[in-house]
Amino acid sequence: MSRTASPGVVRFAAVGDIHVTKDHAGTLRGFFAQAAEAADALLLCGDLTDYGTAEEAKVLADELAAASSVPIVAVLGNHDFESGTPDVVRQMLTKAGVRVLDGEACEIEGVGIAGAKGFAGGFGRGSLGAWGEPAIKLFVQEALNEALKLESALAKLRTPRRLAMLHYSPVSSTVQGEPTEILPFLGSSRLEEPLLRYPVDAVFHGHAHRGTVEGKTINGVPVFNVAKPLLTRTRPEQPPFYLFEVPKP
Repeated sequence: MSRTASPGVVRFAAVGDIHVTKDHAGTLRGFFAQAAEAADALLLCGDLTDYGTAEEAKVLADELAAASSVPIVAVLGNHDFESGTPDVVRQMLTKAGVRVLDGEACEIEGVGIAGAKGFAGGFGRGSLGAWGEPAIKLFVQEALNEALKLESALAKLRTPRRLAMLHYSPVSSTVQGEPTEILPFLGSSRLEEPLLRYPVDAVFHGHAHRGTVEGKTINGVPVFNVAKPLLTRTRPEQPPFYLFEVPKP
């Protein structure tokens, strides 16, 4: 569907977990072009590369050229950190015109977008507490730091319409379907807390390939798991990105 079909809305195509490798060169341009044709902007929710290497980031940047007709906004995921050079991934994407958010915010056609990677730690009563060994406290502190990044980004927005982007999930509902044993590593309720203080129209994340596409925060904000493997499996009749419409401010 062309993005000119709904003139009263801003359309966002959201997808995560593309896991680009060097072998993807030349294979994703049609997908990105399709997303750009359907939407006014493209949102990339982390795990954009498979090992976070410069080579993979270069392939991704080249493929994204097919979507250069629309703004592209991204957050990084855990895979983009695997090689210890997330700044290289960020720099290559930025050079290609992608806005990479890490506790920052931006605006597209009057819609504010706040983004951060997020982190793990569990949900609700199952959340890991900062008690005991220093390593546990460091783990919990990382989740708190990412929640603070999200809150900082949300606090910067002054637009009437707002979206939030993460890689890790802020709610348990969109990771259901994954093995119970790994649920605490797929997100954290600490990421939900800023979303309760700063209202948004929707939240997008990835990471949980076998999760559930749609969920909600405690206060009813829709949360969408847009991991590409999940969208491919659960909605085979549609392109593997989630199209979300926001009324024009």
